[in-house]
Amino acid sequence: MSTSLRLGVAEFRARPGRALLPGVALVVGVACLLAALVLSDALSRSVDEGAPLTPSSVGHVVEVKPQPFDDDTPEANSPKLDDAVVARLSAVGRAVPVQIARADLLDSSGRAGQNRAEVNVQQPDLVRWPLAEGRQPAAGGEVAVDKITAYERGLKPGDKVSLAAADGKPFEVTVSGVLKRGGVDSRPILVAGPDLARKLDPQLVTKQIWVIGGARDAVKTAAGASYVVWDPDPDADKVGDDLTFVLLPFSILALATAVFVAAATFRAVYAQRQRQTALLRCIGAQRGPLVRRSLFEALLTGAAAGIGGALLGGPMAWVLARTFDVTGISVLFGAVELSPQLLPSLGYVILGVVVAAVLSVVAAVRPAINAARVSPLAALRDAESEVPTRSVRRLRLVFGLLFTGGAAVLALGAIAAKGTSAAPLAVTFSAIAAVAGLFWILGPVTVPFIARLFGRIGGTHWKLAGAEVRRMPQRSASVALPLLLASSMVTFFLVLLGTAQELTYSFANEERPDATVVDAGERALPPIPAQDGVAASVVLHKAENGAGVDPAEFRNWLKAQNVSGAEQLADGTALVPSQWDDKPFVESDGRQYKVVGTVPGTLTGYTPVLGGLTSGPPEKVLVALQPGKDPAQFRAGLQAALPDNPTVIVRTDADERAEADRYMHLGTVLMMVLLGLSVAVAVTGIGTALTISVQERRKELALRRALGVTQGGLQGGVIAEAVMLALVGVLGGGALGFGYAVLAILSIGIPLVLPAASVVFPLVIGGLAVVALAVVAAFGPSRGASRIRPAAGLASG
Repeated sequence: MSTSLRLGVAEFRARPGRALLPGVALVVGVACLLAALVLSDALSRSVDEGAPLTPSSVGHVVEVKPQPFDDDTPEANSPKLDDAVVARLSAVGRAVPVQIARADLLDSSGRAGQNRAEVNVQQPDLVRWPLAEGRQPAAGGEVAVDKITAYERGLKPGDKVSLAAADGKPFEVTVSGVLKRGGVDSRPILVAGPDLARKLDPQLVTKQIWVIGGARDAVKTAAGASYVVWDPDPDADKVGDDLTFVLLPFSILALATAVFVAAATFRAVYAQRQRQTALLRCIGAQRGPLVRRSLFEALLTGAAAGIGGALLGGPMAWVLARTFDVTGISVLFGAVELSPQLLPSLGYVILGVVVAAVLSVVAAVRPAINAARVSPLAALRDAESEVPTRSVRRLRLVFGLLFTGGAAVLALGAIAAKGTSAAPLAVTFSAIAAVAGLFWILGPVTVPFIARLFGRIGGTHWKLAGAEVRRMPQRSASVALPLLLASSMVTFFLVLLGTAQELTYSFANEERPDATVVDAGERALPPIPAQDGVAASVVLHKAENGAGVDPAEFRNWLKAQNVSGAEQLADGTALVPSQWDDKPFVESDGRQYKVVGTVPGTLTGYTPVLGGLTSGPPEKVLVALQPGKDPAQFRAGLQAALPDNPTVIVRTDADERAEADRYMHLGTVLMMVLLGLSVAVAVTGIGTALTISVQERRKELALRRALGVTQGGLQGGVIAEAVMLALVGVLGGGALGFGYAVLAILSIGIPLVLPAASVVFPLVIGGLAVVALAVVAAFGPSRGASRIRPAAGLASG
């Protein structure tokens, strides 16, 4: 065994705890990576298991030939999979259309929702949709429901659900089974037989035609030149590994954070044993073997961390799956109650070991080289603090100012290039330069400066914690940097999400009807009974190219909405959205209507309004409410007055806001959880740094005990140091992330809106959670500090 290997093994035997300390962050990083992979596997498996299948008896699949992108053939003349095609194919073999219907699945109160259900037609002898439980629908009164709908409504085989027929009348059906497939974003998926599907929707849409039997040439000839014939693909609707990389970027980010933390810990560990390194150099040891010894130790540390991370990956994936279920994120992916494997496969264990070992060696290269370069005489001197030479400080200042100045120039360039494709690139490189300049190169100056500010507002513990940060500025900066990066990214994305939400609110605040009464399935509306609190209303009748209205009713309604522009509307005239203002007339139902004005498209659904054309069926009622009338109360009253019309729904501005709030909430939770992985890795750096700090300050801590400081006082001092480092990372990263989020918004050219409570509150909660995690990470080092006996501590070192 070479000298390098013997030294590395001896170090592991002598101080296994110190040797393995840099691997703590890698354990969490590898656990995040494998948790993402295991959870992605479970998600892909869940989606693939629920994908529709093509029965083995099907020999040919007929579809419409894809049309060129610039094809201008009218929709009416485009080829379709209609009954004529089915009839031609039936002469060759059995032709089975694969069809989809639309239906309204009623809720527990008997009303239709905003999202219609997709009903897949299934022949009894050609099973296409796999079930998780129950049996396939056999009779005309049975359906199978997707697992998301079953999960949200608590359905199981044998339960009853209500549907609305094509005429809008409700009726009950039995749930025969639950699909393995889940509806994405709470959009129900049902499977039913042909008879029930036609009862729900007479206008079935044919997506494919299966042909059982017959030769390929005969099928092609019968179908015609406008159609293509494929071989059945049993995996056509499976996603395979497409979802594997959904969570991977966030786990890679956590791994990168782990490398930062591990490098800082390696640096501190090698600095702790610089006296041993100096003695080895004095007796003739060369730098090469010392570096190889350190890298061999890092390799062993990484391998051990990979095994630990692999064992933690499964439980972490399970925790993430339950978190996604509780927060509603799983519904977005169409999968709930995922069951990732708790024990990793052999392949994942090998992957974890290899990744951790390689990253551990990468993280240790620079600290190992720097440690071997220390001169023996300099290393043998006692050093109670990190004091770089004047030349190093000068070089650090020059490069730090260059990077910081470059970041400022790029930021100004991003604002100057507002609205162009170069602006986001300038913002990105400016952020990278700012982090490198302020917190990497100038970190030993910036971090102690921020810590000094905190030290002024606290008591003795805070002042001593600030002194420790200033004593080891390089280590403190290395610990704070990963946490600062993670905090800045969380803040950046949340501010952008909040701005997007505010823009959605501004869109919802555009001129809109106070309430809009429609049928969820676009059926003709029944007579709408009068309701209290209504200032005016107008019925929109279906027309060929627009919506017909009674001119007087429309003028009164528009006046009640405090909108002008309908003064000239009369029989035979039209109002159009502003983007149509260059058209002199609108042609509909064989008649020309002269354009006499414009009306905001958000009021009418971006359709022309045709005066006097009221012969068509009523499709929409626009309502203006009296001041102070609650739209929700109007909705409840109207739906209560129409008990036999469960598909009549009322849409209001509040619905737009509620939808925006829902997506904002899901986006916030998703970002907080996934980026929180990096935060968790960064917090481990605080624990390892404090462990090393306590080992280095045994004399100082023992002296404090000898002077009367209690065990609780020592614990409080260590915890105060952890909290201070956490606050430096959280507040520094928060300020940086907020600043660059504002810069990104300005460079894109959208209005700047200050963060609302929906953004500030999660950030505050997240910051408090990081501080709490830092306190937990400091528990072990603080306990170790409190157990130091004065006599033994003063006699050490």
